[in-house]
Amino acid sequence: MLNTREIMDTALNLAGLKEVPADSGVIVEGERISKVAFGIDIEVAELLLARELGVDAVITHHPRGGLPMVEFHNVMENQIERMVQAGVPINKAQKVLRERVEQVSRAHHVANYDRLVSAAKLLGMPLLTIHTPADILAEKFVQKHLDKNLKKFARPTLGDVIKILEKLPEYKKTLAKPVARVGKEDEFAGRVFVTMAGGTGGGEKVARAYFEAGVGTLVVMHMADDTIKAVKKQGIGNVVVAGHMASDSVGINQVIGALESRGLEVLRMSGVIDP
Repeated sequence: MLNTREIMDTALNLAGLKEVPADSGVIVEGERISKVAFGIDIEVAELLLARELGVDAVITHHPRGGLPMVEFHNVMENQIERMVQAGVPINKAQKVLRERVEQVSRAHHVANYDRLVSAAKLLGMPLLTIHTPADILAEKFVQKHLDKNLKKFARPTLGDVIKILEKLPEYKKTLAKPVARVGKEDEFAGRVFVTMAGGTGGGEKVARAYFEAGVGTLVVMHMADDTIKAVKKQGIGNVVVAGHMASDSVGINQVIGALESRGLEVLRMSGVIDP
């Protein structure tokens, strides 16, 4: 049996993090946990279902309450380091991200951050949010998978990138398959770079910074329509949207595997794809 702190530490250690990110944390503490439910989006209905299923705690991937929801925008600064890895100058990375961070901050500032939290407390249900640790795991895993399999292509296309993604069980099983949102499948991919961590998408200015640094194709979990339209107008790079639930599941399943190795029974729910 584990407590909520040990569950969180398991995810942090797996992702190579020393501190709990702003978008993650133990919301309602609990002890002697042997069975948990892990979902991508947990609301009050899922808490009630989890109670009926006899679980000892619930883990939500997306922050749905408490400080992880209010402070969500603070983890977006992590995207700066990822941009630097792609070759974007650090000062430019900071500037192109700033507008999007402020936008996300405003959106979460007005949200009902207590709805899920108060329900969990009233039900006596331990609750955790594990967001950035799982996203880091997904980003690293998908990048490594693509790098390994793209080596055999002299000039890979977007179609090749999609086929390689679909070799992973989460992308193979999902109903929302990977798709080229900017560029066509027969177009050359160029340098393929995965960006899936750091809270949420950085927007059109961040995408342009990647392309100007030499990235040919960005592989993302999701991208808003207005950003897709803006990137198309830029005309300098491609975007493959791998899929939100499937990409989240790639990272979450690694966390689940680590928890199961420590003796926990984990029920996948609310969007988590069983590999």
